[in-house]
Amino acid sequence: MASLEFEKFEGLGNDFLVVRLEDEASFDPAWVPRLCDRRLGVGADGVLLVLPSREHAARMRVRNADGGVPEMCGNGLRCVALFEAERRGMEKGELSIETDAGVRACVFERAGDQGEVDVDMGVVRVQGTTMLTVAGTTLELTLANAGNPHAIAYRQEPAGDLLAFGPVLTVHPSFPDGVNVELVRWKDDAIEVSVWERGVGRTLACGTGACAVAAVACARGEAKSGAAVRVRLPGGELVVTHDTTTGQTRMKGPARRVFRGTISR
Repeated sequence: MASLEFEKFEGLGNDFLVVRLEDEASFDPAWVPRLCDRRLGVGADGVLLVLPSREHAARMRVRNADGGVPEMCGNGLRCVALFEAERRGMEKGELSIETDAGVRACVFERAGDQGEVDVDMGVVRVQGTTMLTVAGTTLELTLANAGNPHAIAYRQEPAGDLLAFGPVLTVHPSFPDGVNVELVRWKDDAIEVSVWERGVGRTLACGTGACAVAAVACARGEAKSGAAVRVRLPGGELVVTHDTTTGQTRMKGPARRVFRGTISR
């Protein structure tokens, strides 16, 4: 591949290069770290490959900035939904997207390069707690799965603590496949979240993380099952609803195309 056409999208500052391909085999995953490098490449938290699907609007394949493949990416899914909507000339409606975590229905309303997307995130499960000592501090972590793994800890100063705990927890031996880390607190009727994403690092937002945090809040009785939960991330707010009985979860938030481009290898 001598050159690559892409579109740069962001969802609450979680940014991606969106690449449409007919065949995933034509894309060299070794190229991802260079593409995502913010000094030597375009710069992004990951690459979203948009591939053909027999039964759905598209298939999304995610590559994190380190080249790894996460099972799911909520912010990326909103970006892919708007990418496909524009390609099809749709300003509002619903599209179903295949992901490695299953098919996800996306209800969208688009105006030009940006829009709002309400995503059926499938089942999010709270999986209990574990105690780990990191940097001399013992943390109670609540584990949740939103199609990918999350470890959530309540802290008085989430943003201030993230650098101390995030890089260690994400690769901790307790999580052989790695884990996304969310440090959280309640503030002004919203859950404030700082995120360390597996294979990426500190990010401005994480859609699956917001869903996992909302599910934990409902399980703890801090939020009502089926009611809207405001999740405030560094890049902005998402609105999440979670049913504690079924685990069914929805997430609503913005996405925006930043620019189009071509990069040569």
